[in-house]
Amino acid sequence: MVRGRWVVVAVWAVLGAFAGLRAPGTLALLDIRGGSDRPTEASRAEDQLTRRFSRPVDEFFAATLDGPGSFDSPSSRAVLDSLIRALEAQPYVRGVVSYPSTRDTTFVSRDRRSTFLVIALETGDGDSAAAWVAPTRTIARRAVASAAAGSVAGSGAYTVRVTGRAPLDLDVRKLVGESSRRGERQLIPLTLIILVLAFGALVAALLPLLTGVLAIAVSLTAIGVLARHTPMWVFVLNVISMVGLGVGIDYSLLVVTRFREEMAGGLDPAAAAVRTVLTAGSAVFTSGLTVAVGFGALLLTPLIETRSVGLGGLIVVTVAVLLSTTLLPALLAILGWNIDRPRGLARRLAWYHAPGLWEKWARALGRHPGRALVLGGSVILLLAIPLFQLRIGLPSRRWWPSGTEAGDGLDALSKMGVAGFILPIRILVEAPAGRTIVQAASLRGLKMLSDSLRADPRVREVRGLVDLAPGTSLLGYSVLYSDLAAARREYPAFLDAYLSDDRRTALLDVIPADTVSLTTAQELVGRARELAHTKFRSTRGMTIFVGGYSASALDFQEDLLERFPLLVGLILAATALMLAVAFRSVLVPLKAIVMNSLSVAATFGLIVLVFQRGIGARIFGLDGPTSAIFVVVPVLVFAVVFGLSMDYEVFLLSRIKEAYDRTGRNTEATMEGVRATASVITSAALVMILVFGVFAFADVLILQLLGFGLAVAVLLDATVIRMVLVPAFMQLAGRWNWWPGGRRSTER
Repeated sequence: MVRGRWVVVAVWAVLGAFAGLRAPGTLALLDIRGGSDRPTEASRAEDQLTRRFSRPVDEFFAATLDGPGSFDSPSSRAVLDSLIRALEAQPYVRGVVSYPSTRDTTFVSRDRRSTFLVIALETGDGDSAAAWVAPTRTIARRAVASAAAGSVAGSGAYTVRVTGRAPLDLDVRKLVGESSRRGERQLIPLTLIILVLAFGALVAALLPLLTGVLAIAVSLTAIGVLARHTPMWVFVLNVISMVGLGVGIDYSLLVVTRFREEMAGGLDPAAAAVRTVLTAGSAVFTSGLTVAVGFGALLLTPLIETRSVGLGGLIVVTVAVLLSTTLLPALLAILGWNIDRPRGLARRLAWYHAPGLWEKWARALGRHPGRALVLGGSVILLLAIPLFQLRIGLPSRRWWPSGTEAGDGLDALSKMGVAGFILPIRILVEAPAGRTIVQAASLRGLKMLSDSLRADPRVREVRGLVDLAPGTSLLGYSVLYSDLAAARREYPAFLDAYLSDDRRTALLDVIPADTVSLTTAQELVGRARELAHTKFRSTRGMTIFVGGYSASALDFQEDLLERFPLLVGLILAATALMLAVAFRSVLVPLKAIVMNSLSVAATFGLIVLVFQRGIGARIFGLDGPTSAIFVVVPVLVFAVVFGLSMDYEVFLLSRIKEAYDRTGRNTEATMEGVRATASVITSAALVMILVFGVFAFADVLILQLLGFGLAVAVLLDATVIRMVLVPAFMQLAGRWNWWPGGRRSTER
């Protein structure tokens, strides 16, 4: 790398220029919804709906309309009618269900000044539905503005919003991109300040920043290529931004710091760069492998979300390691002492690197390692206690993007008490072979299932073949469906939506009550499945699938939790094996596993405390507790944190081992390792905390949870774990740290 430094720089310059052009287009290729590659009950229900119904209402939008007066008044009614006509005229719209078409007061608010429409789409493809969001919003705004222009109130008095599953997904994609760009803009100047403090030189500070930005650009380009061939979750964009900037700067900080040490020791730039790769470069490679283990384990999950993060993490860590061990040594060999420019800056910032504080800290730990171990361990265990109250599920609030049209539309539906219409629980009921679903025996089973669900206080209403007209008896429905052709002429849209073409399958839509959050909607799915799978006489022989958004989330959750123990075991075993090989020790990897597990447990405890229980949640823009945590958060936080926390473990242990191999004295080696790495670990941790912490204030809840979790984990890891518990343990263990490898200790 050093001999061919100009070639190395030229290759990376070409790659960087290419990535700079291609990376911005990656966002449009990423997938919003995710899912599993294994069949689940919810996916089977969706498959049945698509295959058995020629015109299923599986994709629809909701449009909310707020006006200055009652929608029973002529002027407001004229605006509403114009909106309905404009939407019905679109070729991709099957029909519009509204207050005028049903006279159902569910569609208007109590003060009659707000209403909503359900816009049924012809397509059953989620991606196609997303393509119609922008045109629908444009048509709706124009129709309302045109109709209201001549009214007394004027067009400004009416507000129309288009929401629903696809609009929410689209707005999340937009917010994810904005959060990533905004975060990077905020982070770069703040990170530069920390790096200038760390190095006391502007040129040296720019090198890690260059590495981090290049790692992000190249990785995003690679993800864009992969996304053309396999689904990639949209949040991988933010994971790459967070991990790429954090890890890229971390590794570069270690390499540049070691290069300056070697130069100060009398080596010329080329020799110092070579020596840096052999020492710090080796630590970076080992650290990169441990981080890659966490991300690699995510590839074993069957879910697009976690596999995408695993792929993204592997790519960005690999690129960061390559940059730190190829481009960085080449640049250092070229720059030499010029990395210390401007030279006057180092003198003014010498206080930051003063060894006195860390010298005293290391000696204090050496005198009282047992006390440090007990106090530090007590702090971590205390923070970990709330972990036992962790509740996995869909959060009760802020799961939708606030400050967007779809989010504001959902808020408007919630105020009307009809938000449950957007994400119903969908139950597919198939009659036994040789029987149709509209025969009396089948209708009896449907009626029993519908009545049982309606009796649940968490259910607002049930819609299906036996719920067409309130008060109609089972005999009445049997008579109605005995002449199916006549029934279709009277209720064409209804039967298209709730009866399959072959008349063997019926759909039941369960609308949760307005008091039911997504957290309890999953419990309602469990109740529906319990009823569906109970062997009642009237439903005997029927095949029943429970699907919908909440059911999909529940299946996703159970699938991921089932794989979680395997993922944890794989990460622990692989990390221990690599550390054992790298440090030729049995005790060091076991200690690392225990310490990292404590760090992760304390992180989970703080996530529960702040988000699930709401203590201090207002700092992050939440108006209360979330009641539950997305299942993907603990899985991703564990995998990412366990890998990232090994950075500081490897940095510290590498210097301790280096000193121990040179002197054979464990106590002095531990103190030397703490002194040599303390300022590097502190600076690297500050950068990481900034990088992750910015995303804790994002507009999307899952990003907030990930950003907060990763920032807290790094804070705990760089302070209590790496600066207290690890050195204290190393002091107490003595020569046993390096058994069976390493040189023989001269300590008794």
